[in-house]
Amino acid sequence: MLNFFRHQSNSVKNDVLSGLTVALALVPEAIAFAFVAGVSPLIGLYSAFFIGLITAVAGGRPGMISGATGAMAVVVVALVAEYGVEYLFPTVILCGLLQIAVGIGKLGKLIRMVPHSVMLGFVNGLAIVIGLAQLGSFKTLSESGELVFLSGFPLAIMLVLVGLTMAIIYLLPKLTTAIPPSLAAILTITILSVFINRSMPTDDGKNMLATVGDMLKTNTQAALIADARKESGSQPNTINETPTADTSLTLISSQAASVDDVVRSKVDRLTPPDSATPEIIIPEVDSGISGGLPMPFFMEYESLAPMNFDTLRIIFPFAVVLCGVGLIESLMTLTLIDEITETRGQGNRECIGQGIANLVCGFFGGMGGCAMIGQSLINVNSGGRGRLSGITAAVCLLAFVLFFARWIEQIPMAALVGVMFMVVIGTFEWASLKMFKRMPASDMFVMVLVAGYTVFMHDLASAVILGVIVSALVFAWQHATHIAADVKYNEFGSKIYQLHGPLFFASVASFKDMFDVANDPEDVVIDFYYTRVYDQSAIEAINTVSEKYMAAGKRLHLTHLSQECRNLLDKAGDLVEVNVSEDPHYHIATDRLG
Repeated sequence: MLNFFRHQSNSVKNDVLSGLTVALALVPEAIAFAFVAGVSPLIGLYSAFFIGLITAVAGGRPGMISGATGAMAVVVVALVAEYGVEYLFPTVILCGLLQIAVGIGKLGKLIRMVPHSVMLGFVNGLAIVIGLAQLGSFKTLSESGELVFLSGFPLAIMLVLVGLTMAIIYLLPKLTTAIPPSLAAILTITILSVFINRSMPTDDGKNMLATVGDMLKTNTQAALIADARKESGSQPNTINETPTADTSLTLISSQAASVDDVVRSKVDRLTPPDSATPEIIIPEVDSGISGGLPMPFFMEYESLAPMNFDTLRIIFPFAVVLCGVGLIESLMTLTLIDEITETRGQGNRECIGQGIANLVCGFFGGMGGCAMIGQSLINVNSGGRGRLSGITAAVCLLAFVLFFARWIEQIPMAALVGVMFMVVIGTFEWASLKMFKRMPASDMFVMVLVAGYTVFMHDLASAVILGVIVSALVFAWQHATHIAADVKYNEFGSKIYQLHGPLFFASVASFKDMFDVANDPEDVVIDFYYTRVYDQSAIEAINTVSEKYMAAGKRLHLTHLSQECRNLLDKAGDLVEVNVSEDPHYHIATDRLG
């Protein structure tokens, strides 16, 4: 990585300011992931609050930020679409219980099995995904109700402010470290944005520079139009500015039914048209992030999932996937933050912390979440090192919803995009591009595979699992070729096979081919001093070789078996029958399993 994440000492001031910076960047992401999951934006914001606060207090990695994430959202969207939002909350609660069980079982240490090549592919793929995700901020709603890219002067001025944001983040630390550069950039660009939007009004009444409020309104309108087309079965059409009552498909304004109410009660947002070829009118919505205190889901929703085994059968597969996705992404983020800060987090405690957070989040009607790599990197770069940074981010986020929504909605998307682009630059392992000719071909293949899978499938957890599996297969294949034997004779005429290398499922074929049963003398010794027996396949191979010598009327002795090998043979019981020589001079042969 570039020296973007500069070493900074832990302090209360740094934690508070970095937490505020993270909270500002959390707002659009939480809203966007809520749209992905098919739930109200407030659900995404409340989820980010609960997950962020509890993991900051009870998690195993100080300075790491958690919240509602896209990885979890893409899992629950199918559940919400098929069964309804009322099944989401018990699923998240069950996910939390499973994560707590994983932490108590101390399975968090399995993250140590992730090879460095997988980690490289993970961070590179993640950087690309974060960068591509910012392209959505360059879109606006066209007259036909489609999201299209900006063009002309609005695009040019947004690009200029994105570049200015990145310049402030890069140059400000060279002058002063009194304020986090990301926070300074957001505040500076926000002031400029307010001035530009007020001095350059547009004909359609939209802001020249899109803000967080504009982003929420645009996404809400796009979601309503998409649902309208889906329910009516129509294709995108150009809007008729003066539609007639017979040919128009009218969407109820959110003053009559808010997006939140629509999601919860599933009220019909459409007035069915009389004609067979409806046209779409862009709905006027009164959107915003303002809300009250979160309430338990059973007090907020009239329709609840029944508490029976049928419900468990529905939610259990989703809960297992959420548990795995959340923990893998969280533990990978923990490992990355460990590397950056040169400290070590507690994986098992993080699993328990994530579980408690999802348990509480589901109880209060949240969509669940896990560690957020992008926000964690913003926090680290802004100087956040302690738990106070995560607590501050969560508390500020709730304060935004309760008290400061109208001001937060004025933050320009250009500032937040610039911050995330700097995260992309700092996250990508640029040195890996110079390592193509130096790394083993297998490691390079794994790195490219993980990065490519992450970019095209947008599934970080599956990418890591795939990388670990491929790395394990490569490792097994390489070590399968390392089994060999030195052949010699002792003073008693016994032929000795001195084995070298591991004996396991992938090397048993080579092991069996080493022995010349027909031409060997009457007494044969296999010396395991330089090898180890690892699994049942190896034991069965030893038994097969023993049976061949027995059938030929010859004696076979095993010597210098490690205690682990002896334990495997003892555990096999009557499944194998071999002679283990206890004396290094091979004078006495004892049948340990006979």
